[in-house]
Amino acid sequence: MGPKNTSPEMSEEQTLSLVAQIKDWQVQTETECSVSTHPVGVSKWGLQCFPTPWPRAKFQQALEIQEIYNRLYCAVAEDEQWIYGAIRDILPVEPLAAALWGIYEAARETGLVQNVSVGIFRSDYMLHLNAGTRPDSPGAMFETSLKQIELNTFSCSGAAHANKVGDMHRYLARTGIYNVGGTTLDIPSLPVNHNIATLASGLALAHATYGGPRSKEAKETAVLMVVQPFNFNIADERPIEYALWNRSDPVPTYRLDFGPDVLEHTWLTEERELLYHPPWQASTTPVEISVVYLRAGYEAHEYDHVGWEARLQLETSVAIKCPSLLSHMTTFKKVQQALTVPGALETFLSESEAAALRETFVPVYPLDESEQGRYARDRACDPVQSAHYILKPSLEGGGHNVYGTDIPGYLASMPQSKWCSYILMERVQPPLQHGLLMSPAGIDSGEVVSELGVLGCCLWQSNHTSDRRCTMLHNSVGGWTFKTKYAEIDEMSVVKGYGCFDTPRLMDS
Repeated sequence: MGPKNTSPEMSEEQTLSLVAQIKDWQVQTETECSVSTHPVGVSKWGLQCFPTPWPRAKFQQALEIQEIYNRLYCAVAEDEQWIYGAIRDILPVEPLAAALWGIYEAARETGLVQNVSVGIFRSDYMLHLNAGTRPDSPGAMFETSLKQIELNTFSCSGAAHANKVGDMHRYLARTGIYNVGGTTLDIPSLPVNHNIATLASGLALAHATYGGPRSKEAKETAVLMVVQPFNFNIADERPIEYALWNRSDPVPTYRLDFGPDVLEHTWLTEERELLYHPPWQASTTPVEISVVYLRAGYEAHEYDHVGWEARLQLETSVAIKCPSLLSHMTTFKKVQQALTVPGALETFLSESEAAALRETFVPVYPLDESEQGRYARDRACDPVQSAHYILKPSLEGGGHNVYGTDIPGYLASMPQSKWCSYILMERVQPPLQHGLLMSPAGIDSGEVVSELGVLGCCLWQSNHTSDRRCTMLHNSVGGWTFKTKYAEIDEMSVVKGYGCFDTPRLMDS
């Protein structure tokens, strides 16, 4: 069945040809939700058929400040007292925060024996219209500022998909299929994306930093990617694993389900090296884990007794963690809100660096009993004023936010003692574009808005004996993600079917 509406730039025949090519690309490059042996089926991710315009200057701005964001979050991750001050109010009411902090306290009591950490971060942005600019006016995207939606320090999925979708759009542009009506899509306007290679390089650097086996029981070291059972995100994870194995100096990389399998197939030596025995190998020689790359542990239900013990075993090992528990907790929205408090950034950065980041901030408020919290509660509970806000919990994965006029009723449905686990963020007002989106639900066109994510790769060492909280061993931009959704839809999560992977078409004013 053809699309309900074709792009105004293309005939129906041209659009159907484009869609057919995109479907073929999906099959060949695994831009789909697939699992090899687990019975959860196969579902294609949503894709934008045409690259979506985005201001080149704002794209460059996001890339340029990522290394500052990397250093900020590395420093925050080494400040236990600051993190605790930011999240302590939610510990009694937010099960995930309570579980992670409880495991951290147990790990600290046991003894933290690795002072090197690796981070894969992603800072997400939308364009915010300047006052008085209509969202659908010509050139509206150039009358905007870049505003951060959130910063993720845990898992940061979508990197491999973004890499492959960027390659797809560049391929289609080379075929000339986008050149219609006398217009030509300039290939250099579609930025090249190297997410897979750069993320693999970051993990490989951590692996090299760890060095050779320290245990007499092991003959080699390896990266351990800890994933969710019945995994639906294999096509985003496997390319990083393949890239590690396929390096000129291969980095052995193994996958292991979070929970019981961690406790069954890994163990600690007396010196707390983390050893792993691949269950399919006949050899009795284990491998020593150099880096633990977590792609599981998003939600509170994963931390039952077994999940708790599994995460504790990983954290108290000498393996380098991606992320460590403290780094994981910096992804909480309460941390994002605490960093917007006047003077907070200057605790970790220079004044000029703090100013560069603060320029991207959106007003964010707590919902506690403080003066700011009471201000936010008044607006969140007002049927009219709430339309300008989003209510966000400290959870990952999308689909958890509450928008606009739904906020008062949602808050009224829970005890006020739980309100403090949320933050209230002013809504960004983005410019509107026209898009043709293809998802499992079908193909349709309409007004769309986009979100840019910039990935950072960093490696740092704790340095608590001086004024600097950590020493940066590596700090780089890892690449980008780009997602587009229909303007009337609130959530952006591609995994949950709201948004579509896309490529920015960089434009100059």
